[in-house]
Amino acid sequence: MSVSVLFGPGVPDDPKPREPESFSDLGFDQVVESITSELDHYELAPFFYTPLKTVDAIKYRHAVLRDLARPDVLAVVRDFTAAMRKCRADIDEAKARHYVLQRQAWQLAGIRRYCNAVHRLCRSLGDLDTGSDGLSSLHAYLTHYRASEEFEALDIGARNLLEQLADVKYSVLIDGNRVRVGPYEGERDYGADVQETFNKFRQGDAPSHLAKFSDYADMNHVEAQILGLVAKLNPETFTTLESYCREHREFTDPVVGRFDREVHFYVGYLDYIRPIEAGGLRFCLPTVSAHATTIHATDTFDVALAHQQAGNGPIVTNSFTLTPPERIIVVSGPNQGGKTTFARTFGQLHHLACLGLPVPGTDAELALFDHVFTHFEREEELANLHGNLEDELVRIHDVLAETGPDSIVILNEIFTSTTLADAQSLGSKILSRLIDAGALCVYVTFVDELSRIGPATVSMVSQVDPTDPARRTYKVERRRADGLAYAAAIAEKYGLSYKRLRERISP
Repeated sequence: MSVSVLFGPGVPDDPKPREPESFSDLGFDQVVESITSELDHYELAPFFYTPLKTVDAIKYRHAVLRDLARPDVLAVVRDFTAAMRKCRADIDEAKARHYVLQRQAWQLAGIRRYCNAVHRLCRSLGDLDTGSDGLSSLHAYLTHYRASEEFEALDIGARNLLEQLADVKYSVLIDGNRVRVGPYEGERDYGADVQETFNKFRQGDAPSHLAKFSDYADMNHVEAQILGLVAKLNPETFTTLESYCREHREFTDPVVGRFDREVHFYVGYLDYIRPIEAGGLRFCLPTVSAHATTIHATDTFDVALAHQQAGNGPIVTNSFTLTPPERIIVVSGPNQGGKTTFARTFGQLHHLACLGLPVPGTDAELALFDHVFTHFEREEELANLHGNLEDELVRIHDVLAETGPDSIVILNEIFTSTTLADAQSLGSKILSRLIDAGALCVYVTFVDELSRIGPATVSMVSQVDPTDPARRTYKVERRRADGLAYAAAIAEKYGLSYKRLRERISP
C-alpha cells in the first residue's frame, strides 16, 4: 500500500536530485540550506527542488498543512519524529558497540522505542479526527499495520524479551583478582546493610564515599566477561535474544519510515518561518491556478531576507496585481531601492506555491508554472573570451527558446554594459517575444520606456522618501515610470532645481 503525505494518489513521486538553476538568483538556495542543514538524515532537498504540476496535488498538501496548523496535531507529529530520532540513535549505538550482547541490548531498545512510537501515533491520529487525505490514509494504514502478524511479532517479541531480561538475577563474588558469577539464591544485599548501619552516624551532608561506575558507552573487558557468564546461566533467554535480533535487523516499516521523512518537509519549513511570523509578518496558503490570468499577492516579501533579518528590525512588504491582458511587470527606480528583492520575491512566491507550502503575504493568487527562468547580471569573467553583452544575449536566447505560456521569467538589470539606445532596443524585442509566448515576467531595468510597450506591461517603481531622496523606502509601487520624480527630488535636495538656480543667480 502506497501512503504518502506529500504525493496524493496518481502523483509521480520523482523528486529532482539537482538544484534548479534559478535557485541561486532567487536566493532560494539559502532557504533550502537553512531548512535542511539540521535534517541531513532525511534528504529533504530534492522535495524542495521539485514543484508540483497539478492543482489537485497542491491542494493535497494544503490539506495536510491545515491539519498541522492545529497545535494538537503538530504536537503528535513532533512526538513521533522525536521518538524516531531516539530510535535511530539506539540503532547507531548498537552498530558502534564492540560486544555482541551490548549491540543486541541497544537494538532491542531501539525496536521497543519504534513500536511504542507507532502505537502512540496511530492512537493519537484516531483521536484527533484529522481532515486531510494524507493523514487519514496514514492512520488507516497504521491501524492495519499494528494488527499484522509482522508487527505483533516485533512488538510482542520485544516486550517479552525485556520482561525476561528484567527477571534475570545473578550474584557476583569478588575475591581479589577472582570474579565468580553465579545464580542468585536469595542472598542478602550486604551493601544495603552496611549503609543502614552507618546512617545513624551521619552528620549533615557528609561527603559520599560510594564507588562510582564509569558512564562509558562501551563495556570494559571485565563487564563483558561477567555478562557473558550471565548469558551462560540463562541460555534460553539470551538464545532467544540473539535469534530475535538476527531476524529483525531491519524492522522499520517502509510507510512508517516514509512518513518520518516526508513530514519533515512540512515541519522543517514551518520551523523556518516561525521566527519570521514572530516578527509580525504573515504567511498564507495561496490560490494556485493552471493557466492563471489574474495574479496578485498582498503584503509579500523576500522570505530568505526576512529569515536573515528576523528580530533585527522590520521588513518592508509589497503588493502587486496583474489582470488580463497584463503579464509583465517592469520594475524601475533608483539603485538599491528594492527592485532585485521584489524580483526575487516574485519567483519565490511561485516556487513555494507550487511546492504546496505557505507563501509570504496575507493573500495570494498565483500561477501553476512549468519552469522558472532567471537572468541576472553577472560579473565579467576574464577567462571568457566573450564580452558581457554577448554572454547575456546567448543566455537570454536560451531562455526564450524554452519559454512557453506557463513559464515564469525574471530578468534583472540586464544590458547595463551597453548604450541606452541598445538596451531599449534589445529589451523591447525580448519583451515582445515574452508577450507573444504568454509568459509571466518581471523585468528589472533602468530603461523606463520598456514599461510602456503595450497593455501587457505594467510599471512598478521603487520609491524614495519624498523629504530625503537619498533614503530608500524599499516600497515598490505601481505607477508610471518617467525617471523624473527621483531626479527632481535629488535636484531639489542639492539646490539644483530650476527655481533654486534662478534664485541663486538672480542679481
